[in-house]
Amino acid sequence: MSAVMANPAVDAPVTRRPKKKLIVIGAVVLALVLALAAGAIVFLKQRAAHAAAAAEEDAASAETATPGTPGAAVKGAPFYLPLDPFIVNLADREADRYAQIGITFEVENSTTGDQIKAYMPAIRNAVLMILANKTSKDLLNREGKEQLALEIQREAARPMGIEIAGPEPVTAAASASATDVAPAAKAKPRRRGETRNPIQHVHFSSFIIQ
Repeated sequence: MSAVMANPAVDAPVTRRPKKKLIVIGAVVLALVLALAAGAIVFLKQRAAHAAAAAEEDAASAETATPGTPGAAVKGAPFYLPLDPFIVNLADREADRYAQIGITFEVENSTTGDQIKAYMPAIRNAVLMILANKTSKDLLNREGKEQLALEIQREAARPMGIEIAGPEPVTAAASASATDVAPAAKAKPRRRGETRNPIQHVHFSSFIIQ
């Protein structure tokens, strides 16, 4: 038998290049991913820059806005200093009447509130002196309560050595002889020179007359 000779051209394995194609495809995909990532980074940076610019514009407009209008800068909340309730006999001659009144001072901040607390015994005495000279008729209407608030605001500052020009306390005798509230009594306290009252407002938390 004759030996069959192997044909190298036929029997040699066919050479393929799948790895090379995968490498090319992987490089293309990686390039696309890098391009997308770079685009995303640029987009985020631009968005952050626009947001920062908008925030700066809003802050600038808030500083220049007129108080009381939308967008105006909000001031810090005031500090409220509540006093212990006052129970005092009124100056009524026809019958025994008394008042139970809760008073709260509005001041700038807690530091001012602490300063006022140091004078509280003298301040309470000043308030009690005002209330003791009032009749129930003086305090029943709105004008009488507003007048009382102004008098307390003025007299409560005196123990601290602060003199504020404004309506003087109205005694029971004076109010009994007056038929109408004088215009001067309704006027708000005026500052004398640079003197400033640390008690900005007097609020009533309760007001009972019996």
